[in-house]
Amino acid sequence: MIALLRGVKVSVLLATLLLIPSISSAGSADKPVIMNPMIWADVPDPDIIRVDDTFYLMSTTMHLMPGAPVMKSKDLMNWETVGYVFDRLTDSPKYDMLQGTVYGRGQWATSLKFHQSAADRKAGRRGRFYALFAPNERGSMGDTYICSAEHAEGPWQVVSRLRHFHDCSLFFDDDDRVYVVYGTGELMELKPDLSDVIEGTHRQIFEREADETGLLEGSRMIKHNGRYYLLMISHVYAPGRHRREVCYRADDIRGPYEKQVILESDYGGFSYAGQGTIVDTKDGDWYGVIFQDRGGVGRVPLIMPCRWIDGWPMLGDEDGQIPARLRPLVSGQKASSVVRSDDFSDSRLGLHWQWNHNPVDNAWTLDERRGWLRLKTSHVAENLFLARNTLTQRMPGPVCSGIVTLDVSHLRDGDCAGFAAFNSDSGVLTVKKKGRRLVLEVSEQSVTLSEREKAVEHVEEKVVSTVDLGKASRIWLRIDGDFRPLSDQPAGYGGRDTASFFYSLDGRQWTEVLSDYKLRFDWRRFFMGSKFAIFCYATKKTGGYVDVDSFELKNED
Repeated sequence: MIALLRGVKVSVLLATLLLIPSISSAGSADKPVIMNPMIWADVPDPDIIRVDDTFYLMSTTMHLMPGAPVMKSKDLMNWETVGYVFDRLTDSPKYDMLQGTVYGRGQWATSLKFHQSAADRKAGRRGRFYALFAPNERGSMGDTYICSAEHAEGPWQVVSRLRHFHDCSLFFDDDDRVYVVYGTGELMELKPDLSDVIEGTHRQIFEREADETGLLEGSRMIKHNGRYYLLMISHVYAPGRHRREVCYRADDIRGPYEKQVILESDYGGFSYAGQGTIVDTKDGDWYGVIFQDRGGVGRVPLIMPCRWIDGWPMLGDEDGQIPARLRPLVSGQKASSVVRSDDFSDSRLGLHWQWNHNPVDNAWTLDERRGWLRLKTSHVAENLFLARNTLTQRMPGPVCSGIVTLDVSHLRDGDCAGFAAFNSDSGVLTVKKKGRRLVLEVSEQSVTLSEREKAVEHVEEKVVSTVDLGKASRIWLRIDGDFRPLSDQPAGYGGRDTASFFYSLDGRQWTEVLSDYKLRFDWRRFFMGSKFAIFCYATKKTGGYVDVDSFELKNED
């Protein structure tokens, strides 16, 4: 079960019309510029569509709830989160951290579509949004969800549950027939009401070529000028071979298909990019949005021109390279971001926040102390990786600083509250109540997960320092992240990926307690970029709580 939310045809396009080579890296005071990455934060497996003059983007957030985020923009530069497809997943107690966890699993690679059927047009209806995702799980937990909404912001409803389809693309054809393309070149047709597949329609629409011996997945299908285009990531694990984006095209959805490499480019001191899709504007220009692995910050989306050449959607500039900057569309949209500060004065929690696993709804509140977020201990946990109601937000690049202000006067003996650079390897600032004493414990923590159930088997914890807080009732905690590329290393080496940790008893004078902590991306465990995390859990007895006054984010573009 799923718990739902509340509520021109184009010929060859010239990349030179989109690029601004004369603008410095800092941009121009009177001409806004999209600087790559389009979003310098963990937004992997992107699917992007346009409806009228608005672009909608979806991404993978796995074990974070609510899930399947919907991001919106009118200029391809300023993005904000406007909704989620679901509040929580309830297929297994593991989503509640019982009998295991879903670290690195949960919602994956959502396919986003908008479809107006012939019946909609006849009745004067606008059409609907559709989202399809398959949790990265075995058995019924991995069954595919198809959800639908009148508005991208929601509310979304479950249309059906289907068998598991890996990295799939939902596709509505011009005749209203519906398909799912998945795996490596597999296709099935769905029933008109999307209730199930039509048995007997499975088809292998192409076979791997000799040079496609590695990764070949991430299906995204579109139709343009009567042809079918299937975009996929390809990565051959061999010396001298790079991650790339390939395209298969055909005049019939069932094939035969021919293949073209449409992007093979590194960018910005990081490795080669791959996996994403293309989208057009109202004026008939086309763009590609493809993600790039960037280590500790996660997998970030890059934007680039898409030029139709000989019927192929070629990505990058005229040399096939990812550009540093592009002109945004003219829209008048105000500056916005998917990561932001928060003073918790709103009556609802901001959409820029996500919980680690399903939250315990009665153990957090914005009402009991207006202008503050209260996190209550709801159960006894052995460690941070099993703590419920840990609240997270992406750590953005290239450099960032997050500051939380905490009232710790209501913690009970054994309670732990604080702030972390959260991942499978975490740097943690923990205020601990030990009897009548309060101490700040600075630690490096690394979790070991079982392969099958993702159960927390062991947490290796290295305590770097301990600070006696005396009678302090309020404390400020700060984490600075540095994800800038290592410019003195060859392309593909990666970024600095470090964090430094500080505390203050007055919000003005800061004491550094841990520097240059290495932030790591590990696909075998969390499979996501580093997150700011605010937490409060009990190790002995429930009943305590921490009040969070604010979260302040500073981010250098």
